[in-house]
Amino acid sequence: MKNKTPSDSLTVMNELVLPNDTNPLHNLMGGRLLHWMDIAAAIAAQKHCNRVVVTASVDNVSFQKPVKLGDVVSIEARVTRSFNTSMEVKLDVWGQNIPSGTHFKCNEAYYTFVALDEQGHTIPVPEIHPETKEEKTLYAGALRRRQLRLILGGKMKPDDATELKALFMESGKDTN
Repeated sequence: MKNKTPSDSLTVMNELVLPNDTNPLHNLMGGRLLHWMDIAAAIAAQKHCNRVVVTASVDNVSFQKPVKLGDVVSIEARVTRSFNTSMEVKLDVWGQNIPSGTHFKCNEAYYTFVALDEQGHTIPVPEIHPETKEEKTLYAGALRRRQLRLILGGKMKPDDATELKALFMESGKDTN
């Protein structure tokens, strides 16, 4: 299995916010944005593993700025780290009002995907090798984010989250 870099999975998706995408305030509906983000993240994950993928989790999503009717949404997605059968995908979402020339970050999130074979069983995914400083930082933080997801999903006991515990420990001792 060939190892890959985050740039191998880079996906950029653009959408124009049309009336059917907005709420009564003429802002992009959050559900529509989440739908677009899921598609962009799935494409990035598929590029990484060359397999069908399914969404396993979506981290906290905060809507930082409203996107208005007529704006363009640009979603950048890339795999930040792979584990055995899963991949973490980071998304950065930008809004742009072309007539005014404004460009703003409106959202970011992490999605997790699992690769499947033809029978729908999970399968191993390629390792990822970060190259840039930012990619290495995201790669290093992915294990802590994964442990937090597993704890919140009831799949890991807090005491087993060694990377998370290290954040709250001083020289291997409790800070209490």
